[in-house]
Parts: sequence; structure tokens; C-alpha cells
Amino acid sequence: MDPVIANLRKDLVNSADPATRKTFQRFFKETVKYYGVKVPMVTKIARKYWKEIKARDKEEIFLLCEELYKSGYCEEAFVVSSWAHLLSDRYEREDFLVFRHWIDSYISNWAACDSFCNHTMGDFIQKFPEYIGELKCWTQSDNRWMRRAAAVSLIVPAKHGKYLDDVLEISDRMLPDNDDLVRKGYGWLLKEASRKHQKAVFDYVMRNKKAMPRTALRYAIELMPKEMKAEAMNRD
Repeated sequence: MDPVIANLRKDLVNSADPATRKTFQRFFKETVKYYGVKVPMVTKIARKYWKEIKARDKEEIFLLCEELYKSGYCEEAFVVSSWAHLLSDRYEREDFLVFRHWIDSYISNWAACDSFCNHTMGDFIQKFPEYIGELKCWTQSDNRWMRRAAAVSLIVPAKHGKYLDDVLEISDRMLPDNDDLVRKGYGWLLKEASRKHQKAVFDYVMRNKKAMPRTALRYAIELMPKEMKAEAMNRD
């Protein structure tokens, strides 16, 4: 085992907070592995060891990330998200295959999905937007986390007004999805897109509100004025 991994894990064990450990599981429906470390502390530990590894080859850092993912611990997945995001200026097109493999093989809860996809995948897509077509394919995956990733990978770009047509197409593909966490994912995506494109998102919701699950609809209209919310929620 690389000494960085061994020392990082010792820090996580020593940083476990009893109160956090007691309440951690309640945020997840599925069973998760965790040390019970608060997120700001995980971020601090990730940055501490980033200083030790940042000069290494990217491929070597990816191997360290994969070793962390294999443990199954939430906090170690958060470290991967931090390190992968800090590598954003070194992304290359072929990294997409690595990131897709990680999501498909190792991500097993919404927190790991969102922490990785919001920033790493979001940064990657903004650098190589031609891969948005791949995200659209993920919407039909058998893996619920791949499907959620298709939406939440565009959260940050959508917040800044980018890729509206793609946001709406991904949402279209997800309308029939029966998974609550996938529904929340594309509802969240529509909400962020509404910051810069309120009318377009509202019109989309109105066109699709009879087919759109209430969970997704509520997320999508969360930032809208009361009168628009009331109109969207009226199913008559």
C-alpha cells in the first residue's frame, strides 16, 4: 500500500466524530460504509495529502484514487472527488473512460455520485463538451448511479446557463424513470438551469407536468415565483 493511502486512512480514523458517526447513515436509504468524519475535515485531509501527490503523474494519482474507491468508504470517495477535481487542468479526452469506469464500478450512493459528478465531470464536460452525447447514453443505463450521473454532471454548467438544449433532452430521456434518486437528479438539474432560463424551464415543465413525477417537478420549480409554482403544480 502506498504510504499516502495508509497515512490518509489513519487520519480519517483519528478524525472520526462520534456525533457524525451516529447520524451518518440516516442520510442514506442504502447501507453505506463510513468513518464518521465531518465533510470539512475530509476536505482538509484530502488537501493535506494532495500536497504530497500533486507532482506525481496523473495516471499514478488515478491509481491512488481507485485504491480509495475500492474500500467502499464514503469519506474515501470524497477524497477521490477532491483529488480528481484538483486535476482539472490536466484532463485529457481519454480520462472520460476512467471516470465512467469509476462511476459504474465504485459509486454506490448519492453523496459519492454528486461530489464526483458536480465538479470532476462538470469540469470535464466544460473542457470537452462533445462528451455530452455520452451522458445522454447514460440515461438508459441499468445502473441507477450512471443515470443520476447523466443529470448531475451538468449541474454546475447549467447553473451558469450552459447547455440548455442538452439539459432538456437529458430530462426528456429520464421522464419515465422510476427511481426516486434519478428523478431528484434531473429535477435538480432543471432547477439549476432555471436560474438563467426560467421561462424555458417553466415551459418545459408545463409541457411535461402530467408525465413528470411530482418529486422531479417540485425540484424543477423550486426557485420560481409562487404563481408559477402554483400553475405548475395544478394537474387539472
